[in-house]
Amino acid sequence: MLLNLQFKMEMSQTDSGNTPKSYTLNMFKDFVPMCVVSESNQGKFSLEGKVEHKFDMELHSENFSDYGKLCRERTNKAMIKTRQVKVIDNDNGVLMRPMPGMVALVPSGSKDKKKLTPTKGSDAKRTRRDRRELENIIFKLFERQQNWALKQLVQETDQPEQFLKEILNDLCVYNKRGPNQGTHELKPEYKKSTEEPDSM
Repeated sequence: MLLNLQFKMEMSQTDSGNTPKSYTLNMFKDFVPMCVVSESNQGKFSLEGKVEHKFDMELHSENFSDYGKLCRERTNKAMIKTRQVKVIDNDNGVLMRPMPGMVALVPSGSKDKKKLTPTKGSDAKRTRRDRRELENIIFKLFERQQNWALKQLVQETDQPEQFLKEILNDLCVYNKRGPNQGTHELKPEYKKSTEEPDSM
């Protein structure tokens, strides 16, 4: 026959007014044997004792309403939204400047300026430009810098990757090694044509 003894535990201080202060402790001896082990500063383990009694803590019935309030408080606190909308006072500052890739490129010779449009996500469908128009855009980009990664060019031109690859194969050399590995640069014959106007 198993003997279950009951004890009562009273908490002296609590963090919240609704935290229950009174509990019943039910003592059992029928549980998996356990031992208490300690570790010294030198890393040695010592057996401190054997656990012979198990205590299950249970709320007193008079505390159920307090515990219910505590649970509701926790739920309400978790539901409070921490995000806030903030109006920027200085709308002419750095925060309002368009980032790279936000401005649609205008081909040379075109007088129409395109509106600022955010770059499309990778899953959005991109529309092919006219081949000659896209070549002009690519030449303009290579005037800015000599080496471009494919992802950067897709972002800058907003063109389908496969279509862009076809044109890059005609106009560019792909660097497989060296410091510019994984980037495209213009073929020598096109470099000359883009550098000529600057040398005048």
